[in-house]
Amino acid sequence: ADMARQAGDGSWAVAAELEGAAGPASLGTGTDPGEGEGSRRFRINGAPASGPSAFSEHLRIVWLTPSMDGLFGGPAGDRRRFLDRLVLAADPEHGTRVAAFERALRSRNRLLEDHGTDPRWLDAVEREVAELAIAIAAARLETVDRLAATIAATRDEASAFPHAEIALGGWIEAEIASGSALAAEDGYRARLRSLRGRDRAAGRATEGPQASDLTVVHGPKNMPAALCSTGEQKALLIGLVLAHAALVARLEGAAPVVLLDEVAAHLDPARRQALYDALDSLGAQAWLTGADPAAFAELGPRAALFHIGPGQAERMR
Repeated sequence: ADMARQAGDGSWAVAAELEGAAGPASLGTGTDPGEGEGSRRFRINGAPASGPSAFSEHLRIVWLTPSMDGLFGGPAGDRRRFLDRLVLAADPEHGTRVAAFERALRSRNRLLEDHGTDPRWLDAVEREVAELAIAIAAARLETVDRLAATIAATRDEASAFPHAEIALGGWIEAEIASGSALAAEDGYRARLRSLRGRDRAAGRATEGPQASDLTVVHGPKNMPAALCSTGEQKALLIGLVLAHAALVARLEGAAPVVLLDEVAAHLDPARRQALYDALDSLGAQAWLTGADPAAFAELGPRAALFHIGPGQAERMR
């Protein structure tokens, strides 16, 4: 939204022509002048699409941006959002479930604020909250387990990007891992009922997948990622993204598009070379951005280099 208001009327659009898993396709999204952020539109081959999840039939994307640099030392919510993006790359419906879960939680909060609410209304909304919570937690757990297995299978102690040990912590996740999803749903629904007084006072649901956390440990050092140096955290994060790209490629039968924003500039020459070699072996189309062309010198003839200016892209190599 901030970028759209720079020297413009607040509208924006972006489109791409691609050869994807389902063949050639034209994808586009944007907003019209004078319309709010909620008016975002999506099109596939010129026809309206229901939302961004429809693009997943044609395209899978894995990305890393500078805003993610503080992931390991930041709030748990940042790591949950990071994990949800990992889940989305293989399960496009996950975003729909998360949005529905958040709406259901808001409905429950409003009902709790009204002390005269018929308990049957709360029972109904808590049933929906529990169903969605278990589906979300199960999808996250499955992704974490798959990613951990991929990391273990490709582990290289000599790699410039140390392997991470990951786990998802939370009451619901432990219940699902130790028993059936149905039992976990029943248990969470009962828990929501018993916590109504506390949640009313807090103004929010105090337990559930919205309180879970992704824990990451620097494997070779056996140290929590949050306690590692800035450089070690960056290397861990790149390793996680590369492992996730490899997982998506295995699950989908085709490598995802990899977007790396301002990554190369913060790596020493040895790690830059290791990153470029890893992208080469992955076989994915990768887009890397940076302000200094020298950061991409090690790529040589393996890549095309463009200079991006206002409204234009000029091929440099």
